[in-house]
Amino acid sequence: MTEGTLFMEISQLKYFQAMARIKHFTKAADACAVSQSALSRSIAKLEAELGVPLFVRHVRHAELTQAGEHFLYHIDRVLRELAAAKKELTQAEKKDGGTVNLSFFHSFGGYLLPMLLAEFHAKYPDIRIKLNQHNSKFLMRQVERGKTDLCLCSTMTTAEHIAWMYLWSEELFVAVPKDHPLAARESVTLRDVESEPLITLKPNYSLRTLVDQSFELARSHPQIVFEGDDVNTLASLVAAKLGVSIIPNIPGVEHLGIVYLPISFPVCKRAVGIAWNTTKQLSPAALTFQQFVIRHFAEEPGS
Repeated sequence: MTEGTLFMEISQLKYFQAMARIKHFTKAADACAVSQSALSRSIAKLEAELGVPLFVRHVRHAELTQAGEHFLYHIDRVLRELAAAKKELTQAEKKDGGTVNLSFFHSFGGYLLPMLLAEFHAKYPDIRIKLNQHNSKFLMRQVERGKTDLCLCSTMTTAEHIAWMYLWSEELFVAVPKDHPLAARESVTLRDVESEPLITLKPNYSLRTLVDQSFELARSHPQIVFEGDDVNTLASLVAAKLGVSIIPNIPGVEHLGIVYLPISFPVCKRAVGIAWNTTKQLSPAALTFQQFVIRHFAEEPGS
């Protein structure tokens, strides 16, 4: 320890403050929920560190010395500042209240998002989430123009003012009816389904872009028979035996009797992340949701 350096614990200061107000060791110790001996030792140690007596001890009570009165003035202010700082940090951590404008792509809304929002609401019940579901190109424009706080989406176009953080990787499968000739296969290539009617999303969706790129890699040219706006619709049409589709494995549609076949070539996975506009300062509520989502997927196995 260097000369003139003081090391005081917050508990010492609180014990001193309580003793200064109550002026009785036993009652002050009770108020602080410590033993009288512990409180006495703490104050004696504080006096030793300061090099001055803070109290004049009497049989039944104690009075502040002049140095004690002066010290109490500063300690009251210090503890008030500490209490205010603690309250501010607690509020910053909880960030209760406020609204988050959250955009997301269509296929995310049917399975992961409801679970994610339920978990978030349980932890931050006072933060409201305003949802906007749309196609990828529209979402990109929203982020670029600062019309949304956060966006759950596939990889965003590179722009100086757009930040995108990877969250997890989503595998795509060939979805076929359960009685389809390929349904018993362990895996397929995209060349295996080249002659099958293809049910897919419209071209303004990132999932459609990935599907098109994957067929190009396989040097395959599928026959598209339907272009839609929702993966659940695609799954229903597959179940109706109108064709096959390249989609994520969607929970909750098991009753449709669809088989999801892994794709051995080419590898069909899409990176999903969270995007925001760096020129727009995130509100405390939006920052809370952003960090919650990042932590959630960081803790998920296989993310």
